[in-house]
Amino acid sequence: MYTVGILTISDKGWRGERQDESGPAIRQSLDGSEAQVVQYKIVPDEKDAIAEQLKVWSDEAGVDVIITTGGTGLAPRDVTPEATLSIVEKLVPGIPEAMRLKSLKKTPTAMLSRAVAGIRGHSLIINLPGSPKAVRECMEVILPVLPHAVETMRGQSNECASRIEGTAHAH
Repeated sequence: MYTVGILTISDKGWRGERQDESGPAIRQSLDGSEAQVVQYKIVPDEKDAIAEQLKVWSDEAGVDVIITTGGTGLAPRDVTPEATLSIVEKLVPGIPEAMRLKSLKKTPTAMLSRAVAGIRGHSLIINLPGSPKAVRECMEVILPVLPHAVETMRGQSNECASRIEGTAHAH
């Protein structure tokens, strides 16, 4: 079991002008998995607000996996990757690379995603796009590796690697 925080980044969602559909899409994707959603919040497209929430959930709440949605494109107010990069200690580039690779098979605009992933303390932070459809596609990519990622960050990687790959495996 691991804990998850869902952070939706949306000016309109934060102001109550638009219903968040991407946050619930993340939650639905986690149904039936080992994940327990323990945090959910909507913040505006403001670098400092995003970074502060990521720090609180990582440092104070000890959330294992923080999944953001929104703010990863080319619009002037899309600053989620910059906020994430400002607080992570290690990058995990394979996660956004895998998401873009899968998404590129469906739409060429996937190459415009600036999503990043990284670790702060014992929390894995992953940026997802803002559209519910893209969220579902990206969740399909990352969901199988999240238990292993969490166990690795906890120093328990061998057990989960065996389950993922079907073979006993030492790191």
